[in-house]
Amino acid sequence: MSPDYLTDLLKSTAPAPPTMLAPMQDVTTLGFFRLMARYGAPDFFVTEFFRVHATSTLEKDTLASITGNDTGRPVFAQLIGEDVPHMVRAAKELLAHPVAGIDLNLGCPAPKVYKKNVGGGLLRDIRKTEELLAALRDATGELGAVFTVKMRIGFDSRERFPEFLALIEKHRVDLLTVHGRTVKGLYRSAVDYDAIALAARSLPCPVIANGDITSAAKTETVLKITDCAGVMLGRHAIRNPWVFRQIREHFSGEKIFRPTLADVRDYVDALDENLCDAAMSPERRAARLKKFLNFVGTGIDAGGAFLSAMRRAPDLPALLRVCDAHLVAGGRAGTEFPQEPFAGIIARPNCEI
Repeated sequence: MSPDYLTDLLKSTAPAPPTMLAPMQDVTTLGFFRLMARYGAPDFFVTEFFRVHATSTLEKDTLASITGNDTGRPVFAQLIGEDVPHMVRAAKELLAHPVAGIDLNLGCPAPKVYKKNVGGGLLRDIRKTEELLAALRDATGELGAVFTVKMRIGFDSRERFPEFLALIEKHRVDLLTVHGRTVKGLYRSAVDYDAIALAARSLPCPVIANGDITSAAKTETVLKITDCAGVMLGRHAIRNPWVFRQIREHFSGEKIFRPTLADVRDYVDALDENLCDAAMSPERRAARLKKFLNFVGTGIDAGGAFLSAMRRAPDLPALLRVCDAHLVAGGRAGTEFPQEPFAGIIARPNCEI
């Protein structure tokens, strides 16, 4: 995909803004892409990150989310690393596959990641960041390919954020996604939408807003605050797989689809069928599903009873009984699933999500 084609594609979603599914480790697999497409795909997908170092090869499962992508939506390949020659090597290898572009991870907040001076850790090292930006821009430019970046607003403060934005402009990044938290802020600190607005209003490239975008209504609010071109959703797309469809309906003036708890119960089965291997033990399948139900549960009940019961379920049959009890039993099936999560209900996600 060329930069000009990207510009045209971003405009083609009007009157709705372009939407992206955030890259999430152990979540945004080919199976999850297909599942999102079933409920209403975003306009773009982004892979889990490819870990790049001197002896790395392209991970087969992550590569499959590109080569097997049959959703009808473009997918960006995300890289994480600091070894410049090998990051260039990996980018060129990926550009031999049907990718929308190469995305550089400058934001992963997991301590085990940033302590290696990659992901969000690079926001402490502006010289290395510039070296990577320059090399990847040259490599993608030679092949007429799109180069994008996903970043946070700083490591432990936004003080140097303008310096990093200057590098984004200097090296002609085609699209920037900004998660409006610092690396140390993880996922529970307040999102700094003013910082995202600074990026959108000062850069020549399109900027995508990321961070606590929970619904179609919140999308409209964030776009008005930030002047961004579009939005990226991660955890809230796990909670509500209809959200990208709802965003398009909202901006197009159409009636917004309102799923019920019975629809959510069907989604649980779809998660099991698409993301769990039937050969897994019942205990492992339950553990896999709980990763996703941690987010779904923030919209089930205001008191967190579903989450409490779900987390105690020892195996798959017990977990599905909990889902039945909280989603369809006692006349609950027809209850509307809220578009916003309940305030104060904590998902307790894996720190990489």
